[in-house]
Amino acid sequence: MKLEGKVALITGGGGGIGAAVAERFVNEGAKILITGRRQGLLENMAQKLPAGSVEIFAGDVSKEKDAKGMVETAVKFGGKLDVLVNNAGISMIGSVADISIENWNKTLAINLTGPMMMMKEAIPHMIKAGGGSIINIASVGGLRCLPGRTAYCTTKAGLIMLTKQTALDYGKNNIRCNAVCPGGVTTEMTEADFGQAAKMVGMETGPFIKEIATAMPLNRFADIHEMGGICTFLASDDSSFMTGAELVIDGGTAVVDVVGAGISGLMRKAGVL
Repeated sequence: MKLEGKVALITGGGGGIGAAVAERFVNEGAKILITGRRQGLLENMAQKLPAGSVEIFAGDVSKEKDAKGMVETAVKFGGKLDVLVNNAGISMIGSVADISIENWNKTLAINLTGPMMMMKEAIPHMIKAGGGSIINIASVGGLRCLPGRTAYCTTKAGLIMLTKQTALDYGKNNIRCNAVCPGGVTTEMTEADFGQAAKMVGMETGPFIKEIATAMPLNRFADIHEMGGICTFLASDDSSFMTGAELVIDGGTAVVDVVGAGISGLMRKAGVL
């Protein structure tokens, strides 16, 4: 029960990594608010968790009014706010000359401005409570380039720097801020994302993902529940002296950058790059 007595807000908590984090947090004793844009998805997730442990808020992190409402609802539900997990995010394919301004702005709004607004609303409550932990779900794409992911990689790199800046500015208030940088996690968004890349090189999604995964040192993608474990560590007092860090959870791909190199190789072979 590492999180007993803590209150957490998890954006994008209706599925994927967010759902796994929500489940783990509740199992560790936390009360949580999960948010997302799809009411039905949130309701289904809430039904899987013990009554009284979870509240939901359907909204969009890129809208200031919704961000404020999410935080206020979490505080009302739990009486305070100890942990914020900025998990909501999207990925759009497109290089600089190809991506539409609409998709660029949408990615920026959800992946970077959204987390900033969530932190802006949450931090005053954390200060009042005597401190807190902010966990930003970034990506290995924020540390190195991925082919055709201009908006995604740029916003995730910005989120990592925003994490460090927040850690610097609010350490004096006992607020810690860390970034988790996953690489290759089995989610619906990952399958859709890699499906677009597979299409560009004339491959089916399954074989494309398998070829990338088998080139990784651990020979597989991560299960979503493995992200729940690292987020529990960062939310708990076990990480009480850790702030401003970027935790790379990528199955060792950073060692040789096999994913980026592998995708680039396939795209060059197909004449896309």
